[in-house]
Amino acid sequence: MRDYYEILGVSKTASSDELKKSYRKIAMKYHPDKNPNDKEAEVKFKEAAEAYSVLSDSQKRQQYDQFGHAGVNSGGGGPGFQGGMSMEDIFNSFGDIFGDGFDPFGGIFGGGRSSRVKKARDLKVNLKLSFSDIYSGVNKTIKIKRLEHCETCSGSGAKQGTMPVSCSQCNGAGQVRQVSQSFFGQSVSVRECPVCSGSGQTIQNPCNSCGGSGLHRKTVEIKIKVPSGVSAGNYMTLNQQGNKGPKGYQSGDLIIFFEEEEHSIFNRNGEDVITEAVIQFYEAASGITLEIPTLEGKAKLKIPAGIQSSQVLRMRGKGFPRMRGSSRGDQLVRVHVETPQKISSKQKKLLEEFEKLNKNSKTVFRRINLD
Repeated sequence: MRDYYEILGVSKTASSDELKKSYRKIAMKYHPDKNPNDKEAEVKFKEAAEAYSVLSDSQKRQQYDQFGHAGVNSGGGGPGFQGGMSMEDIFNSFGDIFGDGFDPFGGIFGGGRSSRVKKARDLKVNLKLSFSDIYSGVNKTIKIKRLEHCETCSGSGAKQGTMPVSCSQCNGAGQVRQVSQSFFGQSVSVRECPVCSGSGQTIQNPCNSCGGSGLHRKTVEIKIKVPSGVSAGNYMTLNQQGNKGPKGYQSGDLIIFFEEEEHSIFNRNGEDVITEAVIQFYEAASGITLEIPTLEGKAKLKIPAGIQSSQVLRMRGKGFPRMRGSSRGDQLVRVHVETPQKISSKQKKLLEEFEKLNKNSKTVFRRINLD
């Protein structure tokens, strides 16, 4: 897939105004009214809309900058514009940035239409991942409870055999006009009808199953692909996989926040993995080669002779993969030299012999920095 910044012809530091200006220019160029029956222009038009939908949203842009396409187009449900949204969806979502001269149904120079589709509530869930999942990336099937359209009334909210009726407050327009008089003259404001919440319809005989809301809560399974290298606090947005809304509403998004399961021997610092190896004092003195557990299996690590307790050795490339690029972090192994609490008489004699051979050894005192 092409880079979204490249599609819009902007830099990665582009402001929202620069994004809007560039998108408007491209959309006007490839608008279907100006390019009838031109499949290539239609693809470019949708491609620009998809890029703008991500980069104009601060959260999605952050995900894209960090994860690339995997962060914004993952999972079984989050189709981009090319995957599931119609031309009307695009126009309803972004028509307002073109002003009155941009009408998808009346021609590019016709009368204005800039109504924005209402969106249902987003759904936020947490997903715990093991270090193995994070290291390799993983396909997951998660169960969520979300609002779905009522199966009894097909989302209309009306009892079977009846239909919603036109709202008497707004006469089916979904909006009410309010005229006010001031020192400067008469002004007219338009707002959503408070009776029908903008739908233009009211329910006289509500559905027995949903109570007239047209919605009910249902458990569904969602398949997602988690990219390798994610960390706690990262999140993924699946477009239109959240709660359904009333008729005419666009579905909300499903936002998945990642959490890390605690590992028995590993800790994490960014892309680096940290663990501790406990060795005996005689192994520290003479040196030893250990088989160290890593995220991809066991690997050999040479412990040099004379190593001190708390010294850290680095195994390059044995950490987590970086989100952008092909490199990996390192594995840091902190060595802890263990002193036996009990020794046999034979061991004691050997240590006394060692002490005699090391006559020049002296106790050293050092200042400890407390900050």
